Amino acid sequence: MPKSKSKNTVSLSGRYGNGLLIGAAAAVLIVLVAVLGTLTDIPLWILGAAALALLLAASVLIFRYADRRGPHGADGQTLSPLLGNIMVETVMHQSAPAFICDIEQERVIWYNRALSDVSPLHTQLYGHPVSDFLSRTLASILSENEGEGAAVRIGESSFRCQPYRFSVKEREFCLLSMTDVTETERLYVQLAQSEAVVAYILIDNLDDMLQYEQEKFRPVAVQIESVLRDWAAQTDGILKEYERDRYLFVFEARHLDDCIVRKFDVLDRIRDIRVGDGKLPVTVSIGVAGIRGDFDEKERAAATALDMALQRGGDQVVVKGENGIEFYGGRSKTVQKRTKVRARVIANELIMHISRASNVIVMGHRYADFDAFGASVGIARLAMFCGAKVNIVTDLQDPNLAGCRALLAGVPDYADVLVDTRESLELVDANSLLVIVDVNNPAIFENPELAENVDNVVLIDHHRKTAEFAREPLISYIEPSASACCELVAEMLEQALPDGMLLPDEANLMLAGILVDTKQFTKNTGTRTFGAALYLRDRGASPAETQNLFRTDLEDFIREAKFHSNVVIYRGVTAIALGDGDGDAGDRVTAAKAADKLLTVAGVQASFALVRIGDVVHISARSSDTINVQVILEKLRGGGHFDAAGAQVEGTTVQGALLLLKSAIDSYLDGTEMPAPDKAAQ
Repeated sequence: MPKSKSKNTVSLSGRYGNGLLIGAAAAVLIVLVAVLGTLTDIPLWILGAAALALLLAASVLIFRYADRRGPHGADGQTLSPLLGNIMVETVMHQSAPAFICDIEQERVIWYNRALSDVSPLHTQLYGHPVSDFLSRTLASILSENEGEGAAVRIGESSFRCQPYRFSVKEREFCLLSMTDVTETERLYVQLAQSEAVVAYILIDNLDDMLQYEQEKFRPVAVQIESVLRDWAAQTDGILKEYERDRYLFVFEARHLDDCIVRKFDVLDRIRDIRVGDGKLPVTVSIGVAGIRGDFDEKERAAATALDMALQRGGDQVVVKGENGIEFYGGRSKTVQKRTKVRARVIANELIMHISRASNVIVMGHRYADFDAFGASVGIARLAMFCGAKVNIVTDLQDPNLAGCRALLAGVPDYADVLVDTRESLELVDANSLLVIVDVNNPAIFENPELAENVDNVVLIDHHRKTAEFAREPLISYIEPSASACCELVAEMLEQALPDGMLLPDEANLMLAGILVDTKQFTKNTGTRTFGAALYLRDRGASPAETQNLFRTDLEDFIREAKFHSNVVIYRGVTAIALGDGDGDAGDRVTAAKAADKLLTVAGVQASFALVRIGDVVHISARSSDTINVQVILEKLRGGGHFDAAGAQVEGTTVQGALLLLKSAIDSYLDGTEMPAPDKAAQ
């Protein structure tokens, strides 16, 4: 057997070496005997006998030590030259590139022929830093040494690099062996590009535009379908109308990147379609599932994306990918499409959840305004009607809500309803119901920790949806077409509460919420807005009493004047006002008022007011229906409405936030993209 032959060869080699050692010892002893015989008077036979005894003793020791070492020698050193030569020849001639480098200096001290064949350097690699021919440093490779090794590139080729560390005489070295994965990665990319993408398409407002011109429906529908089919032909996709004004679109992922680069210009092509002499464009909403998985998962993701596009106001594309959600479009104003039927359905469903809950907690957004506070009061009244224990979480020290709290102080039902943020967590039990109003971004909840600890959550808001929720709410009633959250709540109360249940003071607070978000019925109003105001007026709301909540004291008036004295016009159509130094909580409202006033300046289409409070720069934005400030501030992780929005930028100065804002304005006006800052929140 080959294995036995190898053992015999090693054994004979070891014995041959032992014999040489004994012969050498005998020769040395003979020389010593001859020298001693000439220099001394000792008889030669005595010297010879002594030398023979020493030789026998040495022979016994040599053979005993050899037997203890075994056929491979002590620590395998007998075969080390042979094994070393075999390993060097193997690594030198293998097809995979390999090299050895000094860990401290990251310089090559040895490499094989395979590495020299793929190296972009046309000189010897000895002494060169690793980064001269690899796409990264040795330190980064060693830090990523897990599983299949680190990914590196040599020229146009991709490799997986596996490092092996060793030390010689207290110096650290590393042997790196690389596997070529270029073809594998190419096939992986090809497979990913051929992945099916599922999209849902919905025509937003065709029915509303044609309700008085039915004879024009078919020609306009044909134009829209023609644009969609041209888009499908460009992507080699399949477009099917599965219901009136609703389409299913399937195409390969390779075309999704092209659509993103062109920012889904199909939205612009459809927006160019006009009905008769009307100025309102036709718009579509598209939900795209750019995820991996089976068709069932993709279909559900596309439906979720379309729902988010509609909750953000329509006229946009929402792409749900592996790394998150991206938005494109959304430059048109929202069209009101909700009905009182839906308000009644939502109200009945909310009453059902309230009746099952042990207690109800109502919460708005941080730095609450009249709309958030008024909507909270409306939900609290609905909970009282159901007989549930209810609390409203609010900042009891906020000076901007002092008038609202004073108005409720004389109402016995609210004696212990208002609680501070710190006390809110003590109200939670397993069956608590949390109703969140006027906000859908968890980052700016009045108490984000409270939302994390309550399982049963209801969301009612009129701002465009900015992200998915970690836990799906029981009810998600998001209507960007509504002027205010108080408008939505008023419609629900109209369908659910008996006459006389809503108190005049509660109606006043809710009317104040509508007034503040509509700028006294001058912005973002519709028939439903006036319908909600009429209901509140019928329940005892007094416009004269409500106006008392909007009165400004002299100190706030002077604060607002400081904003007006530090204004710059940017890009000819936007006005930006900067606060004077560090402000306090009252400056948030003052900044919003300053942004409103700036819109009265001739030529200004959008206004922004910035003020620093603590470590946060607050931005209030307003628009005159020509520039979508919500899209601009989304780039700073803010949000709001087409003509009124806000953002909070943390960890920077007013000048730093101003640079970010100008970049976002440039991105919007020039139609380009900008990366979102690392530390920003709505």
